[in-house]
Amino acid sequence: MAKVALVTGSTSGIGLAVAHALAGAGMDLALHGLVSPDEGDALAQEFKSQYQIKTLFSDADLRNADSIADLVQRTQVELGSLDVLVNNAGIQFTAAVEDFPRQKWDDIIAINLSSAFHTIHYAVPAMKKAGWGRIVNIASVHGLVASVNKAAYVAAKHGIVGLTKVVALENVETGITCNAICPGWVDTPLIAKQIDAYAEKEGLPLEEAKRKLITDKQPMPDMTPPENIGQLVLYLCGEFARTMTGTTLPIDGAWTAQ
Repeated sequence: MAKVALVTGSTSGIGLAVAHALAGAGMDLALHGLVSPDEGDALAQEFKSQYQIKTLFSDADLRNADSIADLVQRTQVELGSLDVLVNNAGIQFTAAVEDFPRQKWDDIIAINLSSAFHTIHYAVPAMKKAGWGRIVNIASVHGLVASVNKAAYVAAKHGIVGLTKVVALENVETGITCNAICPGWVDTPLIAKQIDAYAEKEGLPLEEAKRKLITDKQPMPDMTPPENIGQLVLYLCGEFARTMTGTTLPIDGAWTAQ
């Protein structure tokens, strides 16, 4: 019987790459994201046709614990189980602490941190019963170090790292592992827009702006392809990674080596 994976925030960027990696390994898949139901259903159908797997799509509001409970239950009922949980969904907002809007703080903490607690809370009982489970939390280099104007994001990602360790310790004899991946610069459309804006602001050629922006924080001038993170998630799902738990795995071009 195929394993079943739920990947939050999987309609673009890192989450989409992770979804492709898991589907390519034959896992049935619950996709989730902030697109219209029609777009989401179309994406689920693409995955179903390309990989010959069972799929579903949800646009559940991750700020709401009841919506998260429904998402986990729907995955278990419609796809038959929930074996691999990848908490990837996240949002960002930048401002100094004294200027940070209260609602932005609340939303970032809810989506980037609390939603991971709730998905794990609802997924773990069935994983324990099955005697097997893989939980991968997509944290960030900002789960290990800080940057200015990112109070909520850094707080949430540090929280994800702590949550990962607790879940791992609580499940060392259950067959469930829990790990966190901490990416630095990742080559996504969102980052491409950031590079374009930086190039325009500084009056620099695109490639020079890209290198300058990246190496301001990360010694290696290359961004990580999202597909590489998908492959790392897949590795953590393998039997050979069964003793890897409670870890934080930077994939950050030596950012945190400094």
